[in-house]
Amino acid sequence: MKVEPLAIPEVLLVTPQRFGDKRGFFSETWNQTRFAAAGIPGPFIQDNHALSEKRGTLRGLHCQVAPSVQGKLVRVLKGAIWDVAVDARRASATYGQHVSAVLSAENWSQLWVPGGFLHGFVTLEPDTEVQYKVTGGYYDTKAERGVIWNDPDLALPWPVDPAEVLVSDKDARLPRLAECDPWY
Repeated sequence: MKVEPLAIPEVLLVTPQRFGDKRGFFSETWNQTRFAAAGIPGPFIQDNHALSEKRGTLRGLHCQVAPSVQGKLVRVLKGAIWDVAVDARRASATYGQHVSAVLSAENWSQLWVPGGFLHGFVTLEPDTEVQYKVTGGYYDTKAERGVIWNDPDLALPWPVDPAEVLVSDKDARLPRLAECDPWY
């Protein structure tokens, strides 16, 4: 397993090994001991799976606050996404900054997004399937928070034309980060 800290070192790009033969491949995508040694704590308490049928489908930017703060280990089973983590920890030196990575079925990479970060992604291919494991708290409507995907202060370099972005009504109404009370 290859583990690469990104520019915000708490966010990790993890690429598990794949062992292929004429039948296909085998890969260990989660191992509690190895991932804990790499700085990805458990326990994971929930798995989520999303299908996005169209290229340009954007989900985010989301997080959960106490008592249900979540970390996420994100991977792509089919297709590709541009995945982003934004530091929402007000006291952090990297508050409001982001790191991103392209995750795809082909590159087999996963992104560890710890608690205290907003998370979002946009699909780069149609019929993209994303699965992520969640630590911390279960989904909790009362703890859910979010920031608008095109917040001009964040200036995220989404790799799709804004006119092509497909976003939920709920996500389209989210506030800018500067309008939010401190969460972490």
